[in-house]
Amino acid sequence: MQDQRMIKVRNMTKRFGATIAVNNISFDVRQGEILGFLGPNGAGKTTTMKILTCYLPADSGSVEVAGYDVVENSLEVRRRVGYLPENNPLYLDTGVVDYLLFVAAIRGIPSGKRLKKVKDMVGICSLEREIKKDIGELSRGYRQRVGLAQTLIHDPDILVMDEPTSGLDPNQIIEIREMIRKIGKEKTIIISTHILPEVTAMCDRAIIINDGVLVADGTPEQLMRKGRGSINIFVKLNGPTEAVQEKLNDLAAVERVSMVSSEPSGFSRYEVKPREMQDPSEDIFQLAVANEWTLTELSREHVSLEEVFKQLTTKDKAT
Repeated sequence: MQDQRMIKVRNMTKRFGATIAVNNISFDVRQGEILGFLGPNGAGKTTTMKILTCYLPADSGSVEVAGYDVVENSLEVRRRVGYLPENNPLYLDTGVVDYLLFVAAIRGIPSGKRLKKVKDMVGICSLEREIKKDIGELSRGYRQRVGLAQTLIHDPDILVMDEPTSGLDPNQIIEIREMIRKIGKEKTIIISTHILPEVTAMCDRAIIINDGVLVADGTPEQLMRKGRGSINIFVKLNGPTEAVQEKLNDLAAVERVSMVSSEPSGFSRYEVKPREMQDPSEDIFQLAVANEWTLTELSREHVSLEEVFKQLTTKDKAT
């Protein structure tokens, strides 16, 4: 059976002097998968991207891209990878078409096919309105589209994008996301980001890295289920506040209770944090009935990806 893993990283480490930027990480990316590579600033995301695209060597471990070792066969890797770095390096005094023709030439596309390739990229990246301009005259969003076009022009199997929507306005972000989702139907894509909505909007799977260490790997839904308690429960009822908090805290499935708000009418709203993998909703309802408290809200809210990210990338995980 053919191996569907387009990227294989094993025990990869990279140091810069005394600083360990990437610390013994391992992961795979399968064919046709869009992987979100998450982490706070300085976590090691960009360093990993540069190793995958042969801009930096790892100090130890092994990395294979499209079946080729990034050290022993770096030219073969580069032929099969399209790389969009965070700071998109464009020639601002060059026209859009001239720039893409230049990229097509250095990518080894035969001269007779270059113009068609450029036309294809203009269509895919919706650049029709701006093709007569120099790149320096374009908005940041259109410059990002030109960067995406140069990333795609040689029809690579794998795309590596470092912060592809950084600095864009909301409309531009939506447009770039749509383009990436469409491209992802045919390509393997890694998107490095610290913007969490990128992951739920575009990615099949996500990896979280913190201080150079891989701390989580799974679908966005799987990562959210890893959040402490998995759910938050909100309760609004009319009862003596001290007694309510004491009895709620006494429930076996409850980790802690905190009051959110109180009203002159006697109703108070509480946030209940369940113990890991438990749901005390039914016990809370029965408690209210037994004590004749008027219950007007019993709602569950799943832990967000943002909260999971905070739990995994904050040094003091107990807070």
